[in-house]
Amino acid sequence: MLNWLSQVFSVTLFNLRTIPERKGAVGAAAVGIAGVVAVFVGVLSIAAGFRTAMSVKGARDVAVVLRSGADSEMTSGLSREETRLIADAPGVARNADGPLASSELFVIINLPKRSTGTDANVPFRGVEKAALAVREDIKIVQGRRFESGKNEVIVGAGAARAFAGLDVGQTIRLGQNQWQVVGIFTGGSGAAESEMWTDAVVLQGAYGRGDSFQSVYAKLASASAFDQFKEALTTNPRLKVKVARQGDFLAEQSSMLTTFIENFGVFIAAMMALGALFGALNTMYSGIATRTREIATLRALGFGAGPVVLSVMLESLTLALLGGAVGAAAAYFAFDGYKAATINWQTFSQIAFAFAVTPALLVSAILWAVTIGLIGGLFPAIRAARMPIAAALREM
Repeated sequence: MLNWLSQVFSVTLFNLRTIPERKGAVGAAAVGIAGVVAVFVGVLSIAAGFRTAMSVKGARDVAVVLRSGADSEMTSGLSREETRLIADAPGVARNADGPLASSELFVIINLPKRSTGTDANVPFRGVEKAALAVREDIKIVQGRRFESGKNEVIVGAGAARAFAGLDVGQTIRLGQNQWQVVGIFTGGSGAAESEMWTDAVVLQGAYGRGDSFQSVYAKLASASAFDQFKEALTTNPRLKVKVARQGDFLAEQSSMLTTFIENFGVFIAAMMALGALFGALNTMYSGIATRTREIATLRALGFGAGPVVLSVMLESLTLALLGGAVGAAAAYFAFDGYKAATINWQTFSQIAFAFAVTPALLVSAILWAVTIGLIGGLFPAIRAARMPIAAALREM
């Protein structure tokens, strides 16, 4: 066994020492693999970032209530009486001002992007006084919160970054109304950072919504109170509603786009991987062809076929890991944290988010590179092992 390992080490070291003589082909193969990894990580970091933007950490004790059958806030509708029944349901947390429940209105407006000047859809949400207490991750980082009854708005950090006219102190015209931006808020890099908020009653009047709402966000007494809250609402004959935890609701809203991006990313990476695989095969076959006599000499000296096969595989794997590491590093520095915006297909509104190159994504990319390296080295390794020693020694 020790002799076998010694042979593997010796042949592998010999193969690696000849790489400078084949630097053109070797470099092309490594660059191809690096490109595959970079594209794979870059595309899937979009999905990872969007999923992060649509997630809410620690929101297991916040529930979202919509009308039964609605798949988003846009298609939901609740009356004032229904929202009161929801706020008074068992399991809702309370403070000195009453139930921690916010009846909300959700409309879509058009604003010009800072980068291009073209209009895009932006979520405009009307909320009640309890909204900030319900969503504990929302923090005013500039200015102040809006005053009830006034045409004032606070803007998510992502929306302020992406759209023109949303700086604190500016006034924007929406429809027939003028609105003053009085604050900017953050929300744990979540979906709320892509929205504008104002007083729900003011928004109802501005958009002719009467006394209707589309959702209720409720802070529960504890995460375990969700089942009690849901049971009370879904069994109430005066209500026809669906209830979900906030995190689950937002995950469902992002599922269509993230699935598409992930499938698209894997498809593109697979197509590039096929090209890189052929490049790796060509490189390894060329390496075998230029070392025919050397390999035959080693075999004649007593080196077994197994060490030869393994040494070629290790060389291919080394090139793949090198290319994969370069591609992963390039993708991390190029994409991680990059600010962008895309459309949420459930609401057809813009969602601001940041690309996220996660450790799991980098590991997956390196596995792609390893797979390419192993397959790319397998067949050339078998050819080297099966090479007739006498015929190979006669080659010049």
